[in-house]
Amino acid sequence: MAKHYPQTPDGRYFVAKGRLWRRSDPALSEQARARRVKQLMAARRAVKHAESDEQRKAARADVHDAKVALGERGAVWWTDGAPDETRKKPENSRYAYWWRSLAPESRDAGGG
Repeated sequence: MAKHYPQTPDGRYFVAKGRLWRRSDPALSEQARARRVKQLMAARRAVKHAESDEQRKAARADVHDAKVALGERGAVWWTDGAPDETRKKPENSRYAYWWRSLAPESRDAGGG
């Protein structure tokens, strides 16, 4: 069963392991998103199965490139000038009020 992580009201982040993680760019078409996710999964498998430092480094670069293409890393995909708060604890971000307002079981799903 898939785990459902809390998502910020503006849809920019989800919370996992007690941290904010940027979501994929919603402007991507479903076809483009699926293609990039497939590339990301292949790159993650390549990291796992790398037999040398060079292969591992190249595979990690491919993971990064796929995440940038998805909008999860690199320049933010929103246009209102809000800063990127990836990896922040929600209680230490501009989402603190929202985070405190969640039911305990919802915060627990995000590992907070």
